[in-house]
Amino acid sequence: MAHIVIIGAGTGGMPAAYEMRKALGKEHKITVINTTEYFQFVPSNPWVGVGWRTRKDITFPVRPYLEKKGIEFIACPVNKIDAENNTLELPDRDPLAYDYLLITTGPKLAFDEVEGIGPVTGYTQSICTIDHAEKAYEAYQQLIENPGPVVVGAVQGASCFGPAYEYAFILDSDLCKRKIRDKVPMTYVTSEPYIGHLGLGGVGDSKGMMESEMRNRHIKWITNARVSKVEAGKMFVAEHNMEGEVTKEHELPFNYSMMLPAFKGVDAVANVKGLCNPRGFVIVDKNQRSLEYPNIYSAGVCIAIPPVEATPVPTGTPKTGYMIESMVTAIVHNIAEELEGKAPSHTGTWNAICLADMGDTGAVFVALPQIPPRNVNWFKKGKWVHVAKIAFEKYFIRKMKKGSSEPVYEKYMLKVLGINRLKGDKK
Repeated sequence: MAHIVIIGAGTGGMPAAYEMRKALGKEHKITVINTTEYFQFVPSNPWVGVGWRTRKDITFPVRPYLEKKGIEFIACPVNKIDAENNTLELPDRDPLAYDYLLITTGPKLAFDEVEGIGPVTGYTQSICTIDHAEKAYEAYQQLIENPGPVVVGAVQGASCFGPAYEYAFILDSDLCKRKIRDKVPMTYVTSEPYIGHLGLGGVGDSKGMMESEMRNRHIKWITNARVSKVEAGKMFVAEHNMEGEVTKEHELPFNYSMMLPAFKGVDAVANVKGLCNPRGFVIVDKNQRSLEYPNIYSAGVCIAIPPVEATPVPTGTPKTGYMIESMVTAIVHNIAEELEGKAPSHTGTWNAICLADMGDTGAVFVALPQIPPRNVNWFKKGKWVHVAKIAFEKYFIRKMKKGSSEPVYEKYMLKVLGINRLKGDKK
């Protein structure tokens, strides 16, 4: 009997546990470790930040659903990964031994890299976690009582730009509904070299369409932006040209701000010698397996993927839901092969597919593969995307409660987008 341990019970870890159980059968032990007792559907956090969703809507306790499938669950942080001895050090417990380790922790939020950002010790809000999104809504209610300038965006080194755009547009829509948008000037600040870059070098006509949307909503923007520091009610931003030279210094006043941080690897993972790059992201081969430790696999935001291109101000590469799902499926098949005495042969499909809500409409992009040149390079906007994302939220949460091992993203995207094969094949 092999013991497979999964660290993280998010959009990668939960599906991984269910797929692993189905593929390996009951003769092997599966354990999931997570810092909290609950699953949170992170893509809905922008809605929580304006009060359109609550914690109850997008979270649920994971223990009963995992245990129903014969999967052990431990709610605690991992203090240390002893990769040489195949054990994990957990607080107030004996070391936990594993035969295979799957790391799906998600990122560490690097608020400390920019002075004054973050919801705990800084002056800006975040929607990266449900706790942060709830705090963002509390601050937003103060804005409603005292309207004034808003700054939204993503700082240098950020890689997940979609939620920043979503939140800016959702704020705009909500303020319009409240009939106070005219009292709230909005500025979008991003390290991207242009609007719609998305950390992907653009997708289709994302630049033109996103700029048009910004203009229609009266949202000003600053690109190639490096946030120097943030003080109470004021953000200091250095704007650069394409050669990386500072062209203008901005001092932006705000009554409310939400800025996404850069990501790093969580400490327990980053501290394993030879496992990660300097940012703490796990270095994996084409089979999602560690180069240093063959029995360690990793998927999702916590793996090392180089930027699509060099940019004047550092940007990272996003890892979208479908990409994470395909990594997880590959890992499950590879561990199954290893248990049968075979070499791992499956690879993840690093394609980018994303549904982005914009409050009263939405945008969807498909980049197959993620790094250009691409077989499919598609970006569309419409009210149907807003509806599709709402439906996907309910669909995904229902599948996680059901314990389904089917590829959630692929099945849904096939139906919604009408793409016959997400690898870019023709219908």
